[in-house]
Amino acid sequence: MKIKDITAIIEDAAPLALQEHYDNSGLIVGNPNDEADSALICVDVTEEVLDEAQALGTKLVISHHPIIFDPLKKLTGNSHIERIVARAIKNEIAIYACHTNLDNVRNGMSYRLADRLGLINVRVLSPCSTDDSGNGAGVIGELPDTLASTEFIRQMKETLCLQVIRHSTLSPEKVKHVALCTGSGAFLIGAAAAAGAEIYVTADLKYNDFFKADGQLIVCDIGHFESEYCAIDLLFDIIRKNLTTFALHKSEKSRNPVNYTV
Repeated sequence: MKIKDITAIIEDAAPLALQEHYDNSGLIVGNPNDEADSALICVDVTEEVLDEAQALGTKLVISHHPIIFDPLKKLTGNSHIERIVARAIKNEIAIYACHTNLDNVRNGMSYRLADRLGLINVRVLSPCSTDDSGNGAGVIGELPDTLASTEFIRQMKETLCLQVIRHSTLSPEKVKHVALCTGSGAFLIGAAAAAGAEIYVTADLKYNDFFKADGQLIVCDIGHFESEYCAIDLLFDIIRKNLTTFALHKSEKSRNPVNYTV
């Protein structure tokens, strides 16, 4: 099967037009007319993931994060990005990224995380436009039952296998409406508060972001990788729904670059 036929399925589910202006989703390395009889799905393309792809014999790696985000001026092997790109080219391994278009599409990343946390009546938090497409950044939903904030955080830590959760003051003490955005979502704290969320779950919060909670809601930082690991299952399901016999592999080498000592 041609690579372009596989990526067309992804883009039908998460159109490239939905990616943010700064993003670099799409085919990053490789020829769209080349053949691939299998694909490896990961969060980030690392050297370990390329090892995995070569061991599997796959010629297509599909990632959430683009391996090239800022323009490359050299390929001298002085950075992990240069080494990965050069190695992929040398070994004829195509690399494709589905990033903020997968974040912004209805039933995309935030919807998948909301489902894992058991939210119901889920809707987009910050719509892309005034229509009712459901596309946009973040989601807000409800828990089936009101929980103590401490209990919700405990359950979230267990469900997502988190090592640590950074959060603001636990006020309010009870949680029913939960907003969330996978990846870096500090820009939606105000939207979460305005939508009536008692708690907002995201990643990459800075020190001053925790003050923005201002007693209106609890903000939680669960970690960037931790919030977006669901991309592997989501991309797998998108492709498998359309290609039932195509060989798909979920990376076992996708790793969190952030380590914790607790």
